[in-house]
Amino acid sequence: MKKIEAIIKPFKLDEVKDALHEIGLQGITVTEAKGFGRQRGHTELYRGAEYVVDFLPKVKIEVVLDDTLLERALEAIQQAAQTGRIGDGKIFVTTVEEVIRIRTGERGRDAI
Repeated sequence: MKKIEAIIKPFKLDEVKDALHEIGLQGITVTEAKGFGRQRGHTELYRGAEYVVDFLPKVKIEVVLDDTLLERALEAIQQAAQTGRIGDGKIFVTTVEEVIRIRTGERGRDAI
């Protein structure tokens, strides 16, 4: 099993959610986040004063899935989240040792 963590632009969330649903993924976890990468934020003008926005709004999506769906899920996220502009985000993939459904006690793939 694998865990995908994707950091994306907030306005792309619905597109990514729909793309994951189309390939058969049922559950995702979404967290609002703030951060910056190479762009280091940006400068904005407010009431005539210039200020630096260090942390940009992002959304973190987490999905645990079977290895057989991994490549399709990565492709779906990348295509749905891509704008072609700086700050599109990143995707991280890690191995999941065990999953347990609390309600039923199911383990492994059955718990996903």
